Amino acid sequence: MNSDLTAGARPGRARRMIYWAPVAAAIAIGTLFAWGFTRDPRTLPSALIHKPVPSFDLPPVKGRTLSLSTRNLRGEVSLVNVFASWCVECRIEHPLVMQLKARGVTVHGLNYKDRPDDAARWLDKLGDPYVRTGDDAKGRVAIDWGVYGVPETFVVTRDGLIAYKHVGPLSQEVLDKTIIPLVAQLKAARARTSSATPIGASPAANQN
Repeated sequence: MNSDLTAGARPGRARRMIYWAPVAAAIAIGTLFAWGFTRDPRTLPSALIHKPVPSFDLPPVKGRTLSLSTRNLRGEVSLVNVFASWCVECRIEHPLVMQLKARGVTVHGLNYKDRPDDAARWLDKLGDPYVRTGDDAKGRVAIDWGVYGVPETFVVTRDGLIAYKHVGPLSQEVLDKTIIPLVAQLKAARARTSSATPIGASPAANQN
């Protein structure tokens, strides 16, 4: 008798589990999304901080002559700005990127999933703040850089290491309080290292 009651209870329990499983999954997913929406994407850490820039080699944006590759990001402190002509926030931050150029900061542009004519026209109209540009038409290089979306800006050391990542449009506050001081700090650190190199020793040997 007891075994029959137990057997009869099992289908009911199984039906309840089948019913509640999707509900539990929905609650878990909803909680995850709610947590994500409460986070500022600009505070998300990058796995590439203090690591070498990814290996890549891109042709220049249409109308430009200097291409962008990994080897171009060594030798001086620079910025890599991910932009696109179709990006509204890129247009908003563009005057600040132009300001960086005016302040003597080397900025390179990574053009993300753009039409060649649109990118060229955009830079011709708004001004071209970039020393070099890379046409990432398929967006594969941006993925290697860990880009969440455009715009994004990276600070790269003389040794080709990613020192800082800013997600979203630049602001005057970010420029004045974070990026410009960091660029100056990285340049000063290199200058101190170079001045400490013994006479007759190569800078490369001193770095090691």
